[in-house]
Amino acid sequence: MTLISIKKASLSDLDTLQKIGKQTFMETFELVNTPENIANYLEQSFNTTQLTTELNNPDSQFYLAVLEQEVIGYLKINFGKAQTELINERALEIHRIYVLQQFHGKKVGQLFIDEVLKVVQQKPVEYIWLGVWEENHRAIAFYTKNGFTPFDKHIFTLGNDVQTDLLMKRQIH
Repeated sequence: MTLISIKKASLSDLDTLQKIGKQTFMETFELVNTPENIANYLEQSFNTTQLTTELNNPDSQFYLAVLEQEVIGYLKINFGKAQTELINERALEIHRIYVLQQFHGKKVGQLFIDEVLKVVQQKPVEYIWLGVWEENHRAIAFYTKNGFTPFDKHIFTLGNDVQTDLLMKRQIH
């Protein structure tokens, strides 16, 4: 089997990030949300200005999973003030892990978690945290297997749909 590589994304990957971001979000959520809410989220989250700002933020990093020159998933992590909720300055947030549906079960998510664990060896991080939709049982099981435990909840609003995310964390130090 051909190896999947993980590479850090830069501004030159903007178009690729827009494409993979939109495609993976739609695959994951279009069946459980209205087309209007999905379209609005995609426009707000993956427009050129928004992604350029995020890619240029020194406290955010994007990584791409590449298989035979095809990007099959991406990871976004946030430090410090870039975190979506500033729970702890010395925490790292996994903001997004998305993988194309056809590659689910191929250990791409695990490669991303492994990459995060490499990153935290270089940074003074006390714990890693993330938010995951409470109905995404597959993802919750994956994070639990990787040592994450629930510690809180928060509201995620997708258009006019109010959803609950579990907040999960994994201690580092």
